[in-house]
Amino acid sequence: MSSNLAGRHVRTQTSSIIVTTVCFLVVALVLTGLVAHVVATMTRSANEIDDARANRAARASIAAFVSRLSATTTDNAVWDDAYKAISSAGAADWAYENWGKTSEDYPLYDGAIVIGPDRSSVISAYGKGKPIEPSAFFGQAFFRQINTAADFEQAPVVNFIKTETGIALIASQAIQPYDEEGELPELSVLSFYKEFNSEVLGTLSNEHELEGLRLAAAPQPGLLNTPITDMKGAVLGHLVWPSKAPGSAVFQQVYPYVAAATIILVLFLVGVLLVGASEARRLRQLALAAIFEANHDSLSGLLNRHGLLALLEELEGSDISPPRLYLVDLDGFKAVNDAWGHAVGDDLIRIVSSGLSACHSEVVAAARLGGDEFALVQVGTAARQEIEETILALFADPFKIDGRTIEVGASIGAAARDGDIEPLELLRRADMALYRAKENGRGRAIEYDFELDRERQRVAELESQLKSAISNGAIEAVFQPLVSATTGAVTGLEALARWRTATGNISPEIFISLAERCGLIDALGEHMLKTSIEHAKNWPGLALSVNVSPVQLCNPEFAAEVISLLQELDFDPRRLTLEITEGVLMTNPDQARRSIDHLKQVGIKFALDDFGCGYASIGALRQFGFDRMKIARSLVSALDQASNGADVLKATISLATALQIPVTAEGIENMHQAAILREAGCDQLQGYLIGKPMSAFDISSKLQEQAA
Repeated sequence: MSSNLAGRHVRTQTSSIIVTTVCFLVVALVLTGLVAHVVATMTRSANEIDDARANRAARASIAAFVSRLSATTTDNAVWDDAYKAISSAGAADWAYENWGKTSEDYPLYDGAIVIGPDRSSVISAYGKGKPIEPSAFFGQAFFRQINTAADFEQAPVVNFIKTETGIALIASQAIQPYDEEGELPELSVLSFYKEFNSEVLGTLSNEHELEGLRLAAAPQPGLLNTPITDMKGAVLGHLVWPSKAPGSAVFQQVYPYVAAATIILVLFLVGVLLVGASEARRLRQLALAAIFEANHDSLSGLLNRHGLLALLEELEGSDISPPRLYLVDLDGFKAVNDAWGHAVGDDLIRIVSSGLSACHSEVVAAARLGGDEFALVQVGTAARQEIEETILALFADPFKIDGRTIEVGASIGAAARDGDIEPLELLRRADMALYRAKENGRGRAIEYDFELDRERQRVAELESQLKSAISNGAIEAVFQPLVSATTGAVTGLEALARWRTATGNISPEIFISLAERCGLIDALGEHMLKTSIEHAKNWPGLALSVNVSPVQLCNPEFAAEVISLLQELDFDPRRLTLEITEGVLMTNPDQARRSIDHLKQVGIKFALDDFGCGYASIGALRQFGFDRMKIARSLVSALDQASNGADVLKATISLATALQIPVTAEGIENMHQAAILREAGCDQLQGYLIGKPMSAFDISSKLQEQAA
C-alpha cells in the first residue's frame, strides 16, 4: 500500500513537470510574437511608474516638510520652562530670546509667533528676526488656526497659508507643561512658520530626487504637479517639475537587444516558476503556521478565544453529542503576579494550562481566553459534577515553581448547548455562570440557568429605575435625631436615603450597593447631600451628618464638588459631618486621605461609622484624623445578648477616649442600653429610643415643639 501511494505521488509529480514544460513552450512562443508590444508597454509603464514615484516623492517631501515643522513646534510648545515663562510678566522678552531672535537665521523656521490665552493678543511675533504683524502678514486664516490649536490636548495644527510674500507652512500648538496634572487654564499658542521659498524647494528637490522642482500658481502643461492647499482645501499653488521619462530613455538604449531580451525573459520566467514553486511551498507552511497562531494562545499553546469559537462552530455542525463549556477563572492569580512577578505568573499559566488540557478524557479542547481565564470543552456523557471536581482537584495542592510554594484556586462557570444556540451565546452563558460563581466565593462551580438572565434583567430594570429616581427626586432624605447623652437635647441630625415606590420601599442596602456597582453613586450622593443641606438650612444651630460611600470618597473630584455645592447653597461647612465606613480605609487610602484633608481644611468634619465591626486599626484612626467615632449597632445590640457585651463596648469607647475622639452610639432601642452608654462615656446617642428617622416636615414640627 505504501509503494502504491509512493508511485502515485511520483506520477503526479512527473505529470506536473510535463504540464509545466508544455506551458512554458507555449508562453515562449506567445512572448516572441508579443515582444514588441511588451517593450512598448514597459516603456510607457516605466514612464508612468516613475511619474507616480515622483508624485509620491512630492507628497512625501511636503509631508516631511510638515513633519519637521510639527516636531519643532511640539518640542518648543510642550516645554515646562516655556509654559512658566509665557505665563509670566516677562513673556515677550523670553519669547524673543528663545524664538524670535533665533528666527533670523534658524534653518527649521523663519518666524515665531506667540498668541495670548485670549487668542487675539500678540505676545511676540518675529519673522527673520524682525517684528511682524500676524494679521497683516497671514490674514484672518492665521487666527482660525490659532483657535483650533488652543486646546492643550490638540496635536500641532499644521497648514499652508498665503502670506504677503508667497506661501508659508505654519504650525501652531498650545504652550503647555510636559506633564499635565489637573485642569489647565486657557493657554497661549506658539506658532512657527517656514516660507516655501527657493531654498526650501532646493532642499526638497535634493532630498526626494525631484529635479527642476519649483512653485507655480497653476499646473504647467507637460509638467508633473501636486497642489498645495490651505486648511480649507483651497489651492494656494502647485509644485511642478519635469518628468524624467526613464522608460523612453531606456528603450532607446535596449532596442537593439530586444530579441536577446526575449530569450532571457523566457529563461527568467522558467527560473521564476521554479522559485515560485519553492516559495509557494514556503508560503503554504507559513499560512498553516499563521492559522495556528491565529487560533492559539502564544503563552500556553492552548486555543484562544477565536480558536474556541471556531471549534464550537465545528462541533455545532457535527453529529456528536452537544458539547458542554466550562469557564475556569483562577482565584488569587493577581496576587501571584504582584508578589512574584509576571515571569512566575507565566510559569503558573503554563502549568495550569497543561493540567486543564489533560484533566479528563472527555475534555476535547482547552483554551485560554486571556489573563487567568480558561475554557474547557467537554463532549461525552460524564456528569458535570465529575468534570468540575476533576478541575478543582488540580488546585487542591499548592504549585511548586522555582522553589516557591504558590497556592491558587479556581471558580467555574458551566453551560451546556441547549438547542441551536450560537457559540457566542454558549460562551456568554458560561461567563454569566462564572460571574455568579466568583460572587459566591472562591472555589465554587455554578451551572448556567435562565434565572441568571432573569436576575440580570431585574438588576438592569432596577438600575434604570434608580437612575430615574435620582434624576426626578424620588429618593428622599429622612432625618434621625442625634442627642446629647447628658442633656437629651437634639444636637444634630443624620440624613438617611429612602426610596419609596408604588410597589413598596426599596432597602438602602439594595439601592446604594447597586448605585456603587453601576456608577450612579456620585449622582446619588450629590442628590442626597444637596437635598439634606437644603432642609438643614431651616434648622440653624444643628449639625448635619451625611453618609458618604467609599466609592465617592475615592473620586478625585469629590472634594471639589462638595465644596462647590456648599458654596452654591451658602451652607456653613462647620455644620456638616460626613460619615464614612471602615471600608474606605482599605479600598484607596491615599486618595481617601487627600479628599479628607481637602475637606477638613474648609471646616467639614468626618465621623467613622460602624466602628467595631470592621478592620480599622489605631494607626488608621490617627492617620485619618476622625472628628467623631460611631459605635457599630452590633456592639450596642450585644448589650442585651452577650454577657461580655458591656465590657467589649466599654473597651471600644475607652479606645476612642484615649485617642480624644468623641463617640456616638447608634441603634439604641431601650433605656438599659442608653444608661450603659452614658456611663461608658458616649457623648451622643442615636436610635429608635431617641427618635426614628423622620421627614423634614416632622423634624421641623418636633423642633418647634421643643422650642415652645
